[in-house]
Amino acid sequence: MSILVRRFTSVESDSKLITNIKDLILQRRHVEALQLYRNQPHLTSILPSLIKACSLCKTHYAFGLQLHSHSLKLGFHSELILSNSIISFYCKLHDFKSAHKVFDEMPQRDCVSWSAMINHFARNGYYVESLEMFKEMYECRFVAKPELIASVLSVAARCGGTRVGKMIHALSVVDERFVKSVFLSTALVDLYWRSGDSLYAIRIFDGMVNKTEFTWTSMIAGYVGICDYSKAFDCFRQMQLAGIKPNRVTLISVLPACVESRAINLGYSIHGYAFRHGCDSDIRLLSSLVHLYSQHADSLPLAKLIFETIAQKDVVLWSSVIAGCSRDKQNAEKSISLFNRMQKEGIQPNDVTLLAVLTACTSIPSINLGSGIHGYVVKAGFDADLPVTNSLISMYSKCGSLKDSHRVFQETGTPDCVSWGALISAYGVHGYGEEALQLFTEMKAKGIEYDSITVLAVLSACNHAGLVEEGHKLFSEVVKDENLLVNMEHYACYIDLLGRAGKIELASEVLRTMPMKPSPKIMSSLVSACKTHGRLDVAETLLSRFIESEPGNAANHTLLSMIYAESGKWFDVDGIQRNMKSRGLKKNYGFSRVEN
Repeated sequence: MSILVRRFTSVESDSKLITNIKDLILQRRHVEALQLYRNQPHLTSILPSLIKACSLCKTHYAFGLQLHSHSLKLGFHSELILSNSIISFYCKLHDFKSAHKVFDEMPQRDCVSWSAMINHFARNGYYVESLEMFKEMYECRFVAKPELIASVLSVAARCGGTRVGKMIHALSVVDERFVKSVFLSTALVDLYWRSGDSLYAIRIFDGMVNKTEFTWTSMIAGYVGICDYSKAFDCFRQMQLAGIKPNRVTLISVLPACVESRAINLGYSIHGYAFRHGCDSDIRLLSSLVHLYSQHADSLPLAKLIFETIAQKDVVLWSSVIAGCSRDKQNAEKSISLFNRMQKEGIQPNDVTLLAVLTACTSIPSINLGSGIHGYVVKAGFDADLPVTNSLISMYSKCGSLKDSHRVFQETGTPDCVSWGALISAYGVHGYGEEALQLFTEMKAKGIEYDSITVLAVLSACNHAGLVEEGHKLFSEVVKDENLLVNMEHYACYIDLLGRAGKIELASEVLRTMPMKPSPKIMSSLVSACKTHGRLDVAETLLSRFIESEPGNAANHTLLSMIYAESGKWFDVDGIQRNMKSRGLKKNYGFSRVEN
């Protein structure tokens, strides 16, 4: 009888101990759970839980190995649940070889075994192996859970395995064993966005009954990826109207759309939302906000404020705030000091940082600072980086040193279209139009395709040097070229070239037939040319025509009033002023400021 009592007491004690250990593991008090077990090694039934505790407590890696050895000695290594725990243990500690060995030696496997290995491959960048193992799992007649399928689809999207992703999609439709879930549908939406099939992504999204914040975030990121920012904003609003709160990933996804579409007010709203919901400490979100606020002069102080509150600043963050300061002339010198401070704090600049600092040297402008940055570029090994080299060519040109600009170009290993365009622009700005044309001819002879920016640089060079025939010939060629986009700037430069040369009729005809509405700058340029060459009649005719088409444009009325005044038609001047007054049109005045 006493033996039975002792056995019952022992079993009851062991049961309480097992319960205590499991409770400690559930409470994430892994160290205490493992310490409690050390004194009771005979409790083999909780080995899976203990091995899991070791995987979550990396300081007890050695103890996890001991538990694995203990299970081998006791002959429990063939038990399915224990083997799965051991695989997960090795996977979480990135011991790929040991995990695979345990998996290969398992006499039986279940979905948990396969899922652990597939997820391990995926998390560590072995995308092809992950997909191969998923295929093998399916061939062994195991049906994956929707969460695992979603993980595999994500892998397929990342490694460009669109075909594999579509096969998995087809299986999920045909094989009735696959459970339809929001996880699977969201992963499919993400897959098709990443593979460039936006129509299919939208179709799957529209067919979903239940949508989570992850689903909406995938749609927002997809629209941002194809630069359809208005649709991204629509999704962001509809998501909230549907009662689904955006998470921090959603906010990070929509902020690039705010940057590209210059929607600073929406950026303020997102910042406020993040602050109210406790997401404003996320480093990625703060970096995105700094990037947004750095794009605007008015919000630049806010970008600096957020920047200073971040403890761990990476090179992306430094580059964003330096670029923001470099674009604003009043803060250009601040960007140089930030560049120096960045290096003092042990952060090495990258090519984006250097491009921003070179922009600051141009904004100041300071050839001494630019030369100093050039020295750093050479020392740090960025002189082989083409965008940085191209920026140096432009910087030296805009700071007044054509010689240094050409020297950098000659030292460039393989100049591209941008390099040639920068040098052509440099010669044009400095008044060497014929040399600029010669460079353009040389560029074409080398077989380098030119773009719209290069054409604008050549036209500008012709304009500065008064090379009318050459400019006319070039413009006539490019307007017929379907591969080149001729925009407002090209027309403005060409019309200004013709106007300066006194070819008023031709300039007027180009103005009349241009495919877009002329800007006030073009109008003012041609009117000034008409005044210079005594063709006030042409200016009067042009402006009268534009007033008829745009009666609410005060600039056209003002220019016509000036032409009438130049011709001595004071009665007509009075008529224009009365007409503007009756329409409520006011001239926009310019102001000058003189500082002591």
